[in-house]
Amino acid sequence: MTRRDYDPAALGYGIYPLLNSVVVPRPIAWVSTRSADGVDNLAPHSFFTISCVQPPVVQFTSVGEKDSLRNVLATGEFVVAVCTEELIEQVNLTGTDYPADVSEFDAVAGLTREPSKLVAPPRVAESPVALECRLLETKSFGDSTVVFGEVVWAVVDEAALQDDRPEITLLKPVSRLGADEWGTAGTISARKRVPFSSIAPQ
Repeated sequence: MTRRDYDPAALGYGIYPLLNSVVVPRPIAWVSTRSADGVDNLAPHSFFTISCVQPPVVQFTSVGEKDSLRNVLATGEFVVAVCTEELIEQVNLTGTDYPADVSEFDAVAGLTREPSKLVAPPRVAESPVALECRLLETKSFGDSTVVFGEVVWAVVDEAALQDDRPEITLLKPVSRLGADEWGTAGTISARKRVPFSSIAPQ
C-alpha cells in the first residue's frame, strides 16, 4: 500500500473534495424553512446526522450562509424531509442557488406543500418522512455553521413502515457521495450486535 499525504493547512479549501469523498455515504437533510417575510425555502444538506435521542435532536451543517441558515436563525424552526429515489431529481434541483425571494416549492415541478403540525415551515408532501424541528442552538466553525434542532413532531408514511418502524427497502433513501455522485441503499445485510460474553476467552 502506497499512501499519499495531505496537509490540511496547506490545502485550505482544497481539503473539501477529499473529505466529501471519504465521509460517504452521507444522508441528506432536505430542509424546509420559512423566511421572516413568509417565503418557503427548500434545500438539501448532506452534512446531516442524529445528535441525541433524549431529547431527540438532529443536526445539519450550512457551508456558508445559505437561505436555510438565515431562515432558521430568524424563525427558530425547520423541517427535515427524507430524500428518496423517486424524488432524486427534485432534490437535486432544489440545490440550485435560487434567489432568496423564490420558493423552491414553486420553482421545482412535482413538489407540494403540506402543513406541518407544530411549526410554520411546510413539509414536503411527496416525501414519506418529515421531522418537525425547533432550533436548540448553532455552533460555527470557520466558514460553516452546525444547526441543532429538537424534533418536536415526526410523521412517516404507513407504506414505508414494517414492524412499526421505517424499513429501508420501502423508504428507498438516497445519499450523497463524492464529486457529483449520488447513492442508493444498494446491497443490504443484517448483523446482530455480538455480546462480549460470546467472544471472550473461556
